[in-house]
Amino acid sequence: MNNAARPWRSVIYIPGSKERAIDKARGLPVDAIIFDLEDAVAIEGKAEARRLVAQTLEQGGFGRRATMVRINGFATPWGEDDLEAVASSGPQAVLLPKVNRAEDVAALAERLDQSSACAETAIWAMIETPEGVLNAAEIARAPRMAGFVIGTNDLAKELGCRAGADRMPLMGALQACLLAARAAGIVCVDGVYNAFRDEEGLRAEAGQGRDLGMDGKSLIHPAQIEIANATFAPDAGELDLARRQIEAFEKASAEGQGIAVVDGQIVENLHVATARAALARADIIKELENA
Repeated sequence: MNNAARPWRSVIYIPGSKERAIDKARGLPVDAIIFDLEDAVAIEGKAEARRLVAQTLEQGGFGRRATMVRINGFATPWGEDDLEAVASSGPQAVLLPKVNRAEDVAALAERLDQSSACAETAIWAMIETPEGVLNAAEIARAPRMAGFVIGTNDLAKELGCRAGADRMPLMGALQACLLAARAAGIVCVDGVYNAFRDEEGLRAEAGQGRDLGMDGKSLIHPAQIEIANATFAPDAGELDLARRQIEAFEKASAEGQGIAVVDGQIVENLHVATARAALARADIIKELENA
């Protein structure tokens, strides 16, 4: 299933050094898993973590869930070793941290081109620096690019902003990344919500991301999965409206009319396209969850 068709409601980070967490991830109701070799792994544990993640990729068993590996950047002492360790397993995707420009992605793509096992490996970019945000449009069109994950924690640190519950200081950056992703036809996943026990806070922030147009939420704890999945999926009300819009528009079209009216609102071709997309998305989610 291609990126555009499949859901990305919940994208959870799993520390590459924690074998038990990796095993449990095989049963989590998430859309995607990021095996993390970067921030979640201490320096002294990086060698063992990359061995464990490489072994995990070989074993598989993650079913419908998309998987990717976040390696360390190539400016660090660990990036090259991370990529070498996982490349032979042909990962579905590699997530590159702190991408500042399209050339960063091109450098990774060149390395992947050298491995026959990585012929189909996609690249995702962490956008978490001011330079990365400013260059998001070019990064989105770099070789093998499939998606953005917004690193809101690092971005807030770099900006020196106070990102409260409304995230207004980050709004320009979030929208710039989303615009770049949509223009290039790739996925855009919102940043993490740190207070993983705060369900209402997560629900509000995930809802904001969904309202903006994000495809899903990156997560740091399994307790966050249910809310993310519900927020980024069409709800019963949306699906009911979608069906009624399609029915009304088809009836109007049969009568030679170019528009219909549903619940006092005009329904045109663009609304019907959105309605059909919502129904298709719901069908895909149902199919994957029943797989």
